Amino acid sequence: MTVESTAARSDARRSGTGGKRATQAATGKAAGNGKAASNGTAEAPEGATASGTPRKAAAKTSRKPAAKSTGSTKSTGKTTRKAPAKSAAKGSAKAKARTRAPGDGPGRPEPELVQLLTPEGERVTHPDYDVDLSAEEIQGLYRDMVLTRRFDAEATALQRQGELGLWASLLGQEAAQIGSGRALRPDDYVFPTYREHGVAWCRDVDPTMLLGMFRGVNNGGWDPNTNNFHLYTIVIGSQVLHATGYAMGVAKDGADSAVIAYFGDGASSQGDVAEAFTFSAVYNAPVVFFCQNNQWAISEPTERQSRVPIYQRAQGFGFPGVRVDGNDVLACLAVTKAAVERARTGEGPMLIEAFTYRMGAHTTSDDPTRYRSDEERTAWEAKDPIQRLRVHLERAGLADDAFFAGVEEESEAMGRHVREAIRTMPDPDTMAIFENAYADGHALVDEERAQFASYLASFADSDSQEGR
Repeated sequence: MTVESTAARSDARRSGTGGKRATQAATGKAAGNGKAASNGTAEAPEGATASGTPRKAAAKTSRKPAAKSTGSTKSTGKTTRKAPAKSAAKGSAKAKARTRAPGDGPGRPEPELVQLLTPEGERVTHPDYDVDLSAEEIQGLYRDMVLTRRFDAEATALQRQGELGLWASLLGQEAAQIGSGRALRPDDYVFPTYREHGVAWCRDVDPTMLLGMFRGVNNGGWDPNTNNFHLYTIVIGSQVLHATGYAMGVAKDGADSAVIAYFGDGASSQGDVAEAFTFSAVYNAPVVFFCQNNQWAISEPTERQSRVPIYQRAQGFGFPGVRVDGNDVLACLAVTKAAVERARTGEGPMLIEAFTYRMGAHTTSDDPTRYRSDEERTAWEAKDPIQRLRVHLERAGLADDAFFAGVEEESEAMGRHVREAIRTMPDPDTMAIFENAYADGHALVDEERAQFASYLASFADSDSQEGR
């Protein structure tokens, strides 16, 4: 008996499409007539929901009309989700050719992805997702990405100068973060990893708070409930389970807000993520799982993390998944906005895979030249999200030289502010470590505080004796 190669088995299993097609595959009509779904899986019984909830419960929650979007921290325009009947008419071969991603690995097919802006800056349409934005709104997305990248560059430089202990760069992932971040309402709740600097910017978190954590002078520095932006999570994948539990609570409270959990392609291999998928589907939780597939989990490529495209995993848990061009800020905005609106109206979870690329190192302690080629990075640099949107703004006459000059001036001011803030950041109170350990205090903590204070005082006594 011959053993089939991993590559051959991967090729055979990597098929199917995202967006509404994945939704339809999960919620299609009954297979009682003996027909199979187009993706090779049996279709769900008529009336069942994508999350696998009982028909009666689904009728109560998922039959509501889609709620109109209210403004987030910045206007994000109107998102439209076109009727499936129109998909076939518009799904021409030319449109599909424009919206195909590079393969996940050698010899693998190229799954479709949602794209509204080509790498050359050409505005295109998608049969299932679109946005209608004003010139000012598109300019705002460009400004967000430029300032976020400048902040990230300054933080990386400061770490090299010894001002930060570590830094996790988002270089190349600005479109995925700004697009998804601007799709949220203020009452939505965000659970980030440790790289969502762009999402933090969209939630109005002071960037210097992020620096304080990596400098080791605070534990995050911001109140998560002020901006509905949870503290950064270093433990890989755990925040996805936290987000699911929070979303289950939101549903029980009867609120119409949504929850979004960010994680990377490497974290998708964690058990916490699989458990979160299971609970969210069973309880029809209003949560959106946003995976930034930047191709590398430190030094492990995606093809060693998953045998199928990550977004297709959602089908196995009973809810839809979609792959979006993670370097296209308009597409990320459109898909995320549709997903959170879907969650708000009781239709359950959804998985978004933002297909992007980590242009820099995993963190400043990593050397990516040891495991990936310069040619690979060069190929992705041609798809730079900021340059892509700038070309679109220029060609469409949506911004002039004065606008770009103004953003550049603002970027320089951002750099100066970050450098001054980090160098004047005070050290924390040495006794603050004992605060907030327990809400009402604890005798053991009080004892440890007294011991530590005595220990610190011994140094002062020693210094005074040496000075005699």
